[in-house]
Order: sequence, then structure tokens, then C-alpha cells
Amino acid sequence: MQPAGAATWLLAALVALAAGCASAPDGPAAAAPARDLEAVPDAEPRVEPIRDGGPNRPYAIAGRGYVPQTRDQPFSQRGLASWYGAKFHGKPTASGEPYDMYAMSAAHPTMALPSYARVRNPANGRQVIVRVNDRGPFVPGRVIDLSYAAAFRLRLLRGLGTVEVERLTHEQIQSGAWRRAR
Repeated sequence: MQPAGAATWLLAALVALAAGCASAPDGPAAAAPARDLEAVPDAEPRVEPIRDGGPNRPYAIAGRGYVPQTRDQPFSQRGLASWYGAKFHGKPTASGEPYDMYAMSAAHPTMALPSYARVRNPANGRQVIVRVNDRGPFVPGRVIDLSYAAAFRLRLLRGLGTVEVERLTHEQIQSGAWRRAR
């Protein structure tokens, strides 16, 4: 292998590693879920403190810098969603919690951790409430990585799909306004 070829291969490997949360069916759980995923409840929003540092400190992946939010502020975004499943099940998330592919959770590159968000699939009107507890996706053009259960409920398991993401603020959670917006 030529040195330039080795560098290209190494860069491609690092990008693939950093893209860890890129969606693709990954293992037997993708073909045969172990649970009734229609019965998995949405995440139940609660006010959780947002702290500086830890998973909310600035970071870089594959040469791109990210500056996570550290305040309770509204945030909305529209773009492509992917999902992650069995390959990451049980492994630590950016918040330190084990990833549960059967819970309503998600990864976002800059939303404060933890946060709660409404994710809506405009193609079919389905929506879920997820707890954002991880970082990702690190693939250009993607805005959120959903847990397997969330992707199932939004009907996005066949690949990527456009979604609308809205972070729920502490005020919306305390007042119950997030329920009325459904």
C-alpha cells in the first residue's frame, strides 16, 4: 500500500469509527425485536439539571468541532434521522448510562445532555418523546440518531428519514405544555 493510500485508508477508518452511531440494521435484534415495540412508552420528561463539563463540554470528532448547549433553551431542527441498535446495546452513552435499544432515547451532537425532545416523522405524522442521552450522529447531513424502539415507532427502520426535532424546555415540562402540543 502506498503511503498516501495508507493515510486515506486510516482516515476512512477513523471516520467510520467516529460515525459509530450511523444507522444500519446490525445484528439479529434488527430482524427480530425481542419486545412489542408498539407498547414501549415514550420517555417521560422530567426536569434534570444541565451541567457544564462532562458530556456538555466542547469536543471534536474527525476534525469537526461541536459545542453542546449548556442552558435550558428551546431548540428545533429538521433533517435526516438515523438509528442505532444491537451493536451498541448495553454500551455506555455519552452521559454514562448504558444504551438501551428498547428505550425511547436518542443521540444528538449538540443538544444539552440530558434533554427531552419530541421527534416527528412528517411523512406519516407519527411522533415520539425521547430522552437525549448520547452524542451523535457524526455523519454529514444527519441531525439525530434514534434508538431502535424510537425508529420503529416512527417507521424509520428501513433507513434514513426526515424528522422534525423539538427540544422540550424545563418550563414546558413543569407546566405540562409538552403534553398539549401532541
